[in-house]
Amino acid sequence: MRPDAGRIALVAHDAKKSALAAWAARNAALLMRHGVVATATTGSVVREFCPKLDVTCVASGPLGGDQQIGAMITEKKIAALIFFADAMTPMPHDVDVKALLRMAIVHDIPCATNRATADILARAWAGEAETKLEGATP
Repeated sequence: MRPDAGRIALVAHDAKKSALAAWAARNAALLMRHGVVATATTGSVVREFCPKLDVTCVASGPLGGDQQIGAMITEKKIAALIFFADAMTPMPHDVDVKALLRMAIVHDIPCATNRATADILARAWAGEAETKLEGATP
């Protein structure tokens, strides 16, 4: 499950950009080992939180960045997608978002759409043998 073959893509809707940047700061060592690609605005926010992290930015999501990252997934240049989505706000470029998520599914790469799932992936990539699911009761 380790994303050795490529970089990790970071994408977030506006209301989730700070949360994704905070997640990136907590996982900066992991991200530095694999490299980061992000949409333009998300990448700018991540750079503010993690100035030492090398972030390659593509266009802003609504201007084609989601599609650029989707193309990189098909070219096997992206090994995982961390996409903090805002499910409560309608998005004018929703079709681009759906296409991006579809590429992650079709090409069978790890894809986290919230912090809890991103944390599980980060722990797995760090090699932690046991991943405890929090918040669920047996």
